[in-house]
Amino acid sequence: MPAGEHQKSFVLTVAESKRLIARGVAKSPLVQRALQKGIVAVAKGTTNGYIVEELTGEAIQKPHYCTGTTRPHGAQTRVEIADKLPDLVLRDGKRWEGLAATEAVAEMKAGDVFIKGANALNYELEQAAILVGHPTGGTIGAALGSVVGRRATLLIPVGLEKSVPGDLYETARRLTEVGGAGAGPTLWPVHGEIFTELEALEVLSGVEARPIGSGGILGAEGSVRIAVWGSAEQIEEVESLLGGIYGEPPFGQQA
Repeated sequence: MPAGEHQKSFVLTVAESKRLIARGVAKSPLVQRALQKGIVAVAKGTTNGYIVEELTGEAIQKPHYCTGTTRPHGAQTRVEIADKLPDLVLRDGKRWEGLAATEAVAEMKAGDVFIKGANALNYELEQAAILVGHPTGGTIGAALGSVVGRRATLLIPVGLEKSVPGDLYETARRLTEVGGAGAGPTLWPVHGEIFTELEALEVLSGVEARPIGSGGILGAEGSVRIAVWGSAEQIEEVESLLGGIYGEPPFGQQA
């Protein structure tokens, strides 16, 4: 290591990663600029529920800020997962009431931000993709044309837990070769600004961050182990930051 550089690693559960990503998104220069003058629209999603909390400073029922979700086969849950909360759309940092995120894109311009999570990530190839079960493409189908046409930014908050091997474009192509009703969702690769735990740590503390392991037991299933490099002060800042995130309850459970 260069003189004066320090290194340490940390383990984050899935919920802790979502909280970290949300805090990084809220403080990212891209979003901060749009909050000052512009539009930030947050589409429905599990990680995006945390982003809503970080942008507004208000706790919400995150399971009510979801559409499609991935759950264990045959899973039974007492947690109601439903699209019950209104979308968060901010214009110049203030709530734009009564407007869905997919409607806000019609008012967007360069510098505005549409936030939509992903289901698959190949970080090395800078690829993200979304599982689509709706015949017209769901949220991304309704928004992407206007986002691209109006030169707004698609921000993709996605945890490293969603890392999958292979070229996502090739996998998406393979899924379309044979299928139909009952074949399951298709995969839609999208181009945008990918924002993981690594980007969050860089934004919030200035460290270099790399994943060095994943998975675990006793509640660490799906977790990621991340190594960071930086000055002693930056490492201390990461420790303080994560100290306020550790113990984040699993999705759907209240603290």
